[in-house]
Amino acid sequence: MQEALKAGVDVLTFSGDKLLGGPQAGIILGGNDFVARCRKNPLTRALRVDKMTLAALEVTLRLYRDERRAIEKIPTLRMIATPLEELEQRAVQLAECIRGVDPGEKLNVRVQPGESQVGGGSLPALGLPSSVVSIQSQAFTAQKLESLLRGNKPPIIARIESDQLLLDVRTILPGDIATIQEAFRRILGATP
Repeated sequence: MQEALKAGVDVLTFSGDKLLGGPQAGIILGGNDFVARCRKNPLTRALRVDKMTLAALEVTLRLYRDERRAIEKIPTLRMIATPLEELEQRAVQLAECIRGVDPGEKLNVRVQPGESQVGGGSLPALGLPSSVVSIQSQAFTAQKLESLLRGNKPPIIARIESDQLLLDVRTILPGDIATIQEAFRRILGATP
């Protein structure tokens, strides 16, 4: 944002939650003339944020003054900053847990390199190296597994590439592994 403004961009808009990892809010930065024009628009009154959102946004922005603290406190930043070695270890742990509930070996579970997409709207071209758990099966299509996981309570979001179900561990917290393992236990127990 700072680079864009220094480069002379008149108006910069972005999302408070997607780009900053803070509250959901649309943010407009720019020169006084352009921001003043935005303020005069009748929609400004209808779309303005409330005091709680402003307070949460202030807290988020204050965290950015200390990079280490921001990474520690803002989940989105923490996920982006997770070292690849830690992701690889988490993927191995997740794969072992899934294999542990698959005594009939209905699933082919592998750990492989992958790429995380940081954000569709905020950083659409930025991919980060990651580690993924790839799952293929003769008993389930990738689409069926994805649907069953999405229908889990809580839902588990995976993606499909080349007929493989992929679980990107960048967005899986260590405490989530037991939840995913239990979902696979139920899925596998429900099949003959």
